[in-house]
Amino acid sequence: MPQVMQLPPTPSGDREFSFRGFTLIELLVVIAIIAILAALLLPALNKGKLKAQGIQCLTNHRQLCLAWRMYSDDNQDRLLYASDNPYDSSTIASTWVTGYLQWYNPQDPANWDPNHDITKSPMWPYCGQSLSIWKCPADRSFVVVNGQAKPRVRSMSMNFFLGGFGGWDGSGFLDTASYKLYFKQTELADPGPAKVFVFLDMRPDSIDIGNFAPRMSGWPNQPALYGFYDLPGCYHNLACGFSFADGHSETHRWRDGRTTPPLLESSNISDQYSSPNNPDVAWLQDHATRPKK
Repeated sequence: MPQVMQLPPTPSGDREFSFRGFTLIELLVVIAIIAILAALLLPALNKGKLKAQGIQCLTNHRQLCLAWRMYSDDNQDRLLYASDNPYDSSTIASTWVTGYLQWYNPQDPANWDPNHDITKSPMWPYCGQSLSIWKCPADRSFVVVNGQAKPRVRSMSMNFFLGGFGGWDGSGFLDTASYKLYFKQTELADPGPAKVFVFLDMRPDSIDIGNFAPRMSGWPNQPALYGFYDLPGCYHNLACGFSFADGHSETHRWRDGRTTPPLLESSNISDQYSSPNNPDVAWLQDHATRPKK
C-alpha cells in the first residue's frame, strides 16, 4: 500500500501549520524600501521618456520637412509662404498653413479641428495623412470646447523668411526690410540649405499664425539690439526641435534663461521683448536668413 506522509504534531497536538503575519514595523520597512526604490527609478524613467519624445519629435520634423520639399519639387522649385498676406487673399493657396491658434477664443476650430486648416494645406497630400507630424509629442496643450478637452492641432511653425507674409517682408512693423525672403530652393544657397531652418517647435503660449519671426536687429555684431518677436519651444529639457532645408533635423538647447520664461497655462505670453547679448537670439538669426545684397 502507498505510504501516507503525516505532518508532525504541533505543540498542542494538532496536525496543522501555524503562520505568523508581518508586524506593523516590518510592513512599514517594506513600504519605505519600495518608496526609496521608486524615487531612485522615477528620474531615470522620466529622462528616458523625454529622450523618446525628443527622438519622435525629430522624426516628425523630418517627415514634415520632406513634405515641404516634395511640394517644392512638384511646383517648379517654389517655396510655400510661411504665412499668407492679410491684404491679399490670393496668397492663401500658396501658404503652408493658415489658421490662428489662440487661447482667448478656444471655441475657434483653428485651435482643435484639423479639418479647419491642416487638411487644407498644400502640403497635406505629401504628409501621408498623418496629423501627428504637425506636433511635438511633448506638447500636451488643449482647449476646452463645450466641456470637452481637445488637443491643439499644431506646435510647429515655419521660418518667417521662407516667403514671409505671402511675399511681403512685413517692413513697417518688423525689422525685416534688409533681409532676404526665400522663394525658390536655389536661393537657399546663401548661406546654404543646411544653415536655414524650415520648421521649429513653438511654445503653446506663443504660437499663433503659421510663422516664427526671428528678430534680426543687431545681426551679426550688435548684440545690444537682440530681442524676440516670437518664442521658440523648450519641450525637451530646455531644448527645441528644428528641421532644416537640406532635410536634416536636430535638437538645439537654449543657453539663456530669458529665452525660456515660465510657461503660461491657457493664456498668451508677452513674447516681444528686448534680450541684449542673448546667444540664443544670435543662433536663431544665423539660421534664419542673410542680408540682402
